[in-house]
Amino acid sequence: MSKVKISNFDIAEHLRTEEEMSAYLDACIEDSNNDAAFISKALGDIAKAKGMSRIAEETGLSRESLYKSLSGERIPSLDTFIKVIKALNLKITTKPNLA
Repeated sequence: MSKVKISNFDIAEHLRTEEEMSAYLDACIEDSNNDAAFISKALGDIAKAKGMSRIAEETGLSRESLYKSLSGERIPSLDTFIKVIKALNLKITTKPNLA
């Protein structure tokens, strides 16, 4: 019997376009159940896909700080969140919840 090789799935390897990144973040926000750490992890996945060094340079934050803030184990400050969103060339919008 041959052995089956299983590897961890890394969404960052599959987020190639800004449209895919935006759709992923929207879906994570929708499914977050108001879990800010979950949303920050999704933002970290997108930052990793874009290149954490590049995001660090554009935000003025260290790579280490970004990895920690966007790990899903912490909730980043609003300032960090806004800087990362801007560096990722994404925009957060709102609409009324008519449900």
